[in-house]
Amino acid sequence: MAGTSPKPLVHLELHTENLGRAGAFYTRVCGWRAERLAAAGRSYQALDWDGEVGGGIVECGTGRSLWLPYVEVDEVEAATERAVAAGASVIFDPREGPAGWRSVVAVPDGAELAFWEPKGRE
Repeated sequence: MAGTSPKPLVHLELHTENLGRAGAFYTRVCGWRAERLAAAGRSYQALDWDGEVGGGIVECGTGRSLWLPYVEVDEVEAATERAVAAGASVIFDPREGPAGWRSVVAVPDGAELAFWEPKGRE
């Protein structure tokens, strides 16, 4: 991203087929506090790990568990376009949620990356 400043990691989310098992593991092994939330009809646990980065566990039909990093960007559509120009493919087009906009791309090495643009920035 020539000409732009580094973008911060703001959220790390685990996608898994078994939220209960994953939540119990990370709570027991890492001491992270988990709070069950209602999120668009899905099972979700917010993770509190006393850091600047937020976290969560979402139960979904993934074939394998994976951690999805969310990077805060100035404009989610522009960040998604830059990623595609660099060889990524779009998994979720930019979309609005209650607290901001996000998109998810598959990067050329097979990993996934989410872009996050929060609402209410001046």
